Amino acid sequence: MLPVEENALLTQTGSGTPMGATMRRYWIPALLSWEIPEPDCPPVRVQLLGEPLVAFRDTQGKIGLLDEFCPHRRASMWLGRNEECGLRCVYHGWKFDVDGNCVDQMNEPEQFKSKIFIKSYPAVELGGVIWAYMGPPEHQPPPPKFEWTQVPESHCVVTKVVQECNWLQALEGGIDTSHAPILHRTLRADSKMPGVNFASPFVQGKAPHLVVDTTDYGYRYFGVRALGDTEVFIRAYHYVLPFHQIRPHRTSRGDVGSAGHMWVPIDDENCMVWNWYYSLGKEPLTEEDRLLRNSGNGPYDIDFANGFRSKRNKSNNYLIDRQAQKTETFTGITGVNVQDRAVQETMGPIVDRSKEHLGPADRAIIVARQLLLRAIKTHQEGGMPPGLEESYYTVRATEGVLPNNVDWKEALLPEMYPVGV
Repeated sequence: MLPVEENALLTQTGSGTPMGATMRRYWIPALLSWEIPEPDCPPVRVQLLGEPLVAFRDTQGKIGLLDEFCPHRRASMWLGRNEECGLRCVYHGWKFDVDGNCVDQMNEPEQFKSKIFIKSYPAVELGGVIWAYMGPPEHQPPPPKFEWTQVPESHCVVTKVVQECNWLQALEGGIDTSHAPILHRTLRADSKMPGVNFASPFVQGKAPHLVVDTTDYGYRYFGVRALGDTEVFIRAYHYVLPFHQIRPHRTSRGDVGSAGHMWVPIDDENCMVWNWYYSLGKEPLTEEDRLLRNSGNGPYDIDFANGFRSKRNKSNNYLIDRQAQKTETFTGITGVNVQDRAVQETMGPIVDRSKEHLGPADRAIIVARQLLLRAIKTHQEGGMPPGLEESYYTVRATEGVLPNNVDWKEALLPEMYPVGV
């Protein structure tokens, strides 16, 4: 269980809150590059950590991320004209550049504009994602060059979807390795519905023993499952503060890569779940890989044109099929990550963790909470929270079946740190 006070500390991310101030020290994914595809295209709304913002790409291709509301009379800048290197409010014509400077006014003397600014945040574009930094300028960290942001565009896919619950319970679901072969399993090896195949070592292995090793970026963790009398199945992940998970992945043709999620607070009762995976193979991802049918994170499952809402959601009971739950999959819900959303959203907007009962399989969740609380404390004391340096840039995840008499950690670490531990 987690005391009520600590639960509030970790789940509240608005401006002025301890978790919110700490999270603002990191780069935060704000929107997909294709949402503002070209210079002077229409602006788009973005909400991060409870702050309503507007993003635009100016005439020179620079990215602006501004307070949604004009500092004059608080009209929405989303209505604005994106023109000649600035976003102009349509109410009285005040115009702002990507750095928040007022560069023109249509109803005031020329000299007045120098006194006016709108809140703006720096942005970088990496991996098809526009990232925002919302913290103090003097503490801006190195850009978030995860390995998946550095591979060719043809070898990586990134999507996002709204989840109707607090960011922390979504994160905790993602870093919880023990749930995956239960919640996501098929009931038969020949099931036609997506899920973790019943015949796989992930499902057939015994309950996991969790090993969690803290690092300067968060931790690496291993789910070690006995598989018969002579082998073990090991699935190895990374957790990168504050909201990144990296897990093993193979493409439809078997190419090795990694995948993961980022759970970003929209506000305290909603989050945006970012989904990505990439291939280290020679060939580009196939069209089937890009559709993400198994996960429920692709164009057939997410309404990209209507706020990135999941088509299977609380309002339609996730289109649960009770007959399929008896014969095909453990849940009867189509899409692995739709199943995650269903479980986590139906807990309620913010879980009361003072009522929970954790066990040994929850070790990764317990350590993540400890690290987040420590990051808050470090930030409050004027220090640098962990996970801001570049050590996470090349980490990968892996999995495999190994003889139970070998040093499995020694065998797997070179795959997790290809350029050295």
